[in-house]
Amino acid sequence: MSRIGRMPIAIPAGVEVKLDGNHLTVKGKSTLEMDVHPNMIVKIDGAVITVERPNDDKQHRALHGLTRSLINNMVIGVSEGFSKTLEINGVGYKATKQGNKVVFNLGYSHPIEMVEPE
Repeated sequence: MSRIGRMPIAIPAGVEVKLDGNHLTVKGKSTLEMDVHPNMIVKIDGAVITVERPNDDKQHRALHGLTRSLINNMVIGVSEGFSKTLEINGVGYKATKQGNKVVFNLGYSHPIEMVEPE
């Protein structure tokens, strides 16, 4: 059985999940919708979503983990939203935040300043 597919998905507070037949709707900060493959079995029990497959056919095994990952990404997307983490590796590189600007010292003769997007 798929290790990813059998893991339950926790529904955080403030997120509403509806399943109408094969159509899944996830509401939080925004709304995301998806049509689940007809062979996948999605169950919502309180604050937990589980995805099951009917048998061990090759296609069902492939869809099991995929369906669970797509639903988990939908839940994360409407609860936390998009974020990007910047990691600077190496010697001699430095980044500092000054107000709404980020100042990079990357070895050039001058610092590079970037304004944060909204």
